[in-house]
Amino acid sequence: MIRSQLLSTARRSVRAFASTSVASSSGAPPATPSLGFQLSEDQLNIQDAARQFARDVIIPAAPHHDKTGEYPVDIIKQAWELGLVNTHIPAEYGGLGLGVFDSALVSEQLAYGCSGIQTAIEANGLAEAPVVLAASDAQKKKYLGRMTEEPLMAGYCVTEPGAGSDVAGAKTHAVKKGDKWVVNGQKMWITNGGKANWYFLLAKTDPTANAGKAFTGFIVDADSPGITVGRKEWNMGQR
Repeated sequence: MIRSQLLSTARRSVRAFASTSVASSSGAPPATPSLGFQLSEDQLNIQDAARQFARDVIIPAAPHHDKTGEYPVDIIKQAWELGLVNTHIPAEYGGLGLGVFDSALVSEQLAYGCSGIQTAIEANGLAEAPVVLAASDAQKKKYLGRMTEEPLMAGYCVTEPGAGSDVAGAKTHAVKKGDKWVVNGQKMWITNGGKANWYFLLAKTDPTANAGKAFTGFIVDADSPGITVGRKEWNMGQR
């Protein structure tokens, strides 16, 4: 019930923003929009829902997860039920379809509760973004749709033992054999890596091309043959 209410609120917020962004259809030049910092009623409702969740659910449990490194399965499930996860997924695939600003309102409040738990939640959006932008409609229905049907996680697999911010230095490669691609390589420090249902994975497919054309993005199901999940890394923070 709460999830459906938040969905309705989010869609009203998006429609309201769209209605203020349309240029005038009259012959006169459109007026220059003024810059305002006042949140709409719907945005305040979204923000309040996330803040209340952080106070009531995340903050009391945060010390335990920080000390033990235990993955916050129950917390993420509750966040998903409230509609606080996967906020970027378009409405046609069952999501809220929030823009960057509205989603930032949610992320900010969740991070107020615990930046580590918020990172696990936000990592879904990181993995989903390339799918939203570049996948086929069938892929979007399959992989984005399932994220709105049950509380699943996804992982964004780019960082490697020897290549983090230096994406061009990534060594993972993929070779097409028949109608399938065979991927070989290692990824490291992947948020949700051991809990994900699927991964967005970046692999080099043309070793002779420059970095802008050498890589291809793949959607890889977590139960694909050959995947081995390594040990959990113990970070200084955001465990």
